[in-house]
Amino acid sequence: MTRTTENGLPLAVFDLDGTLAETAHRQYFLERQPRDWNGFFAAARQDPPLPEGVRLALEAAATCEVVYLTGRPERCRRDTLAWLLQHGLPQGRLLMRGDDDRRPARTTKLEALRGLGRNREVRMLVDDDALVCDAARRAGFRVVRAHWASTYGSESTALRDAQHREGRT
Repeated sequence: MTRTTENGLPLAVFDLDGTLAETAHRQYFLERQPRDWNGFFAAARQDPPLPEGVRLALEAAATCEVVYLTGRPERCRRDTLAWLLQHGLPQGRLLMRGDDDRRPARTTKLEALRGLGRNREVRMLVDDDALVCDAARRAGFRVVRAHWASTYGSESTALRDAQHREGRT
């Protein structure tokens, strides 16, 4: 089956947190019990951009249509779109998890990738989550693992636990 696009470009799919956005400054919201999800997501407006991820997204936009695929809940759409615009990221579709969707990111993101790949070439997925990357790679997608977030202190046990056990990001 030939995959086509309206504009003839393949897709480059980018995660946000830990790939384009540095989250270390807000991870303390997840280290409390109970976790403060409202505070965690509200603080995303102040995320500094990760230069390596932004550069890669801008480069990809020259030959691909950019799609943003995040584990952030739908209620964060307005703030997320404003953040993307504020930091000069390429325009693109924003795919978010439903507000009540608690499935692991590796499940929700793989489902979205398969949906995108039905009629379009997915040139690459760029994500920092090892389990998401492994699942996408096993499904036949080209993956670029965003290792650069660890340089900025974005690796957090609380965040990884939330991603894999609670299905929150």
